[in-house]
Amino acid sequence: MEKRMVDYFISLVKIDSESKDELEMAERMKDDLVAMGAEVIFDDAHARTKGKIGNLIARFPGKIDKEPLLLSAHLDTVKPGKGVKPIIKDRKINSDGTTILGSDDKSGIVEIVEAIRRLQEQQFKYAPLEVLLTISEEIGLLGSKNLDYSLLKARRGYTLDSHKVGSVTIQAPALNVIEIKVLGKEAHSGASPEKGINAIQVASEAISKLKLGRIDDETTANIGKISGGVANNIIPNVVTLSGEVRSHNEDKLQKITNEIIKTFEKTAKKYQIKIESKVFEAKVDAKVSKDFPAIIIDSNSEIVKIALNAAKNIGIESEIEIGGGGSDSNIFYSHGLNMPILGTGMRDVHSLSENISIEDLENGTRWVMEIIKEYSKK
Repeated sequence: MEKRMVDYFISLVKIDSESKDELEMAERMKDDLVAMGAEVIFDDAHARTKGKIGNLIARFPGKIDKEPLLLSAHLDTVKPGKGVKPIIKDRKINSDGTTILGSDDKSGIVEIVEAIRRLQEQQFKYAPLEVLLTISEEIGLLGSKNLDYSLLKARRGYTLDSHKVGSVTIQAPALNVIEIKVLGKEAHSGASPEKGINAIQVASEAISKLKLGRIDDETTANIGKISGGVANNIIPNVVTLSGEVRSHNEDKLQKITNEIIKTFEKTAKKYQIKIESKVFEAKVDAKVSKDFPAIIIDSNSEIVKIALNAAKNIGIESEIEIGGGGSDSNIFYSHGLNMPILGTGMRDVHSLSENISIEDLENGTRWVMEIIKEYSKK
């Protein structure tokens, strides 16, 4: 069974599936899941994400009268993810170093599929299962944001999209995206610099006053992109910046977001010039959008205890974690689905050194099997 699992993983990571290009991967998963006895449908999320296919929903009827358990992973990978050439060495799977591997999140897919296959071979009477494989997760959780939730019957389950096998993430922060445009006034930098307001200077002073990085144990902030200017001999009249604030606390999220914007606005007011009778001043245009909401799942909830008990049953060390990133589970939670995030064994993701050990892939599969067994108990 281990060889089959590894061969299956190898076959999937060889399929190109960068975000918005998941069609071949989705069709492969449809064929595999149908062959296992599932009913498979796709929603129309791609009509809004501008991809090639929607989210995949597979339903296994099960043999126990119980609400379905939802198991989710995502179909897409980050770039560079085309032409992956997996290499096995010392029971670890890597790419050849020219691409990512794709264990994020094909390890989650393999562990879900192989777990169900093994239970079927054991003729285990499991509860109804729903498998959700989302699109375009890596570029803003677009699949889960545009999912047709009426197609799901399950109200709880697990998203397999984290690192250490045995980790159960029950909290993750909300994220605000901040887009800021600083408007100055252009002028010739040599002939008449006093007639200009340097938007780069305004933005730089404002940034220097910000507290960025880790604000406290619940909150982080970052300015990630900045661009502006046309030529060295022109005082720049516009600079655009984008950044983010993340927090597990909604009040802190809004407080830090507002402080960043007010810092830019207050700084801009200092920059004024008068040309003849007309006054020019720097201005700030700021926009805030909520990228995803926070997750707060009770550590004593049944869905968390099932995962912890399942790990204990098979001798895997488990732990509850508080996450700092975002995943499909953030969006699921906002739609009333309780979906803790499970680790699959993926390591060094989003890099050319991404890898996963065969032991972790096996333990992740065994863990999902045991979770299904625990959930299926009457």
